[in-house]
Amino acid sequence: MRIAFGLKAHSGWAALVALGARGSELLVVDRRRLEIVRAGDAPWAKQPYHAAEDLPSAEARDVVRRGVEAARVGAVRELRAALKRADDAGHEVAACGVLVGAPMPEWSVDEIVAVHFRMHKAEGALFRNVLIDAAKSLELRVFEVPERSLGAMSERSAVASIGKAVGPPWGVDQKDAALAALIALRGGDR
Repeated sequence: MRIAFGLKAHSGWAALVALGARGSELLVVDRRRLEIVRAGDAPWAKQPYHAAEDLPSAEARDVVRRGVEAARVGAVRELRAALKRADDAGHEVAACGVLVGAPMPEWSVDEIVAVHFRMHKAEGALFRNVLIDAAKSLELRVFEVPERSLGAMSERSAVASIGKAVGPPWGVDQKDAALAALIALRGGDR
């Protein structure tokens, strides 16, 4: 079956829903939590900007650089494993939809760690961006799906009803990731 991944990022992890269609019926073929940052990684890797907050400038930049690199490695590892699961099940992954927020200004690490709100914004963007980069590096067609656009989608009720068939967990993360997967499966058409 031709499927698409939908991803909703959080600090250190992402919700993945792999969605396909048989006629007009939507089917969830995979759903799981991707551990971008594993328990054995540096304890601060889920929030590298927060970890850098009180460090001297050069050290702060190094901590953030190492945190970003750990997230990149983890995102590639997790998406590669998802692709293998799909391939082993006989599915073709056509695309990947990644939920994104508002663009972030081009702040330096020093500017980010100087303002607490910026650290949260930067860490949110970090995990979305590593997922996008990982999907592209694995030669997936990527659709960046603005989260704010999901509320207007007529398919929300169809995606919500899928949860009855697949069972828990089917919360906001899974519903939003499924909508992103649906957009990717349709080639970006909404």
